[in-house]
Amino acid sequence: MKTLKNKLITSALAVCVLIAFSSCDATRNANNKQKGAVIGAASGAILGAIIGNNVGKGGNGEIGAVIGGVVGGTAGVLIGNKMDKQAQKIENEIPGAVVERVDDGIVVTFDENSGVYFDTAKYNINSASQATLNKLAGVFAEYPDTNILVVGHTDSVGSDESNMTLSKNRAYAVTNYLQNKGLASSRFTTNWFGESQPKYDNDTAAGRAKNRRVNVAILPNEKMIEEAKNEAGE
Repeated sequence: MKTLKNKLITSALAVCVLIAFSSCDATRNANNKQKGAVIGAASGAILGAIIGNNVGKGGNGEIGAVIGGVVGGTAGVLIGNKMDKQAQKIENEIPGAVVERVDDGIVVTFDENSGVYFDTAKYNINSASQATLNKLAGVFAEYPDTNILVVGHTDSVGSDESNMTLSKNRAYAVTNYLQNKGLASSRFTTNWFGESQPKYDNDTAAGRAKNRRVNVAILPNEKMIEEAKNEAGE
């Protein structure tokens, strides 16, 4: 009886959430609520969304540990439902940001055209970027059972060393700003890659502009995962 009940709950959740969020670009990108029940292994999809073209050329152990694996079964469906709602909220609050639902998480990409950007060779948060990060902090406060990964990147202009430092400073500028809005520091992991992980062609101006980016990944924390497993009876 319990198994049948869980199957019915899973089906109902999947149908209801699909209807409610079918217009959301982020949920169309991944629809974890549908596939969560059949995926149980660790996945590099979030890592690929953050790092880009070179995910297969080494990656980063610390980031991989933060991301972890994908939660399967009914618990995965319940987590997917919560993350879909948060992705929709971010899209509503920050229309310029690129929001993707990837596996159990959400990946938000900010570049020069999407709400958080930096002056050339600078890493201070300007007034326009502050307005965007204020909205993002509000969403994070509304959904406290998540961990937040901030990753900085640059284009290929300048030396490797200076770009690594610049990407570090920009990533920490975002992390520190969000923490100063009252978000717990324990939720954050900050990393940076300089020019080493481009997602776009650095030979073009448009590509370089997109490579000058900060990614924010939002992931379910242990509390959310355990509550979902308990609710699902797993």
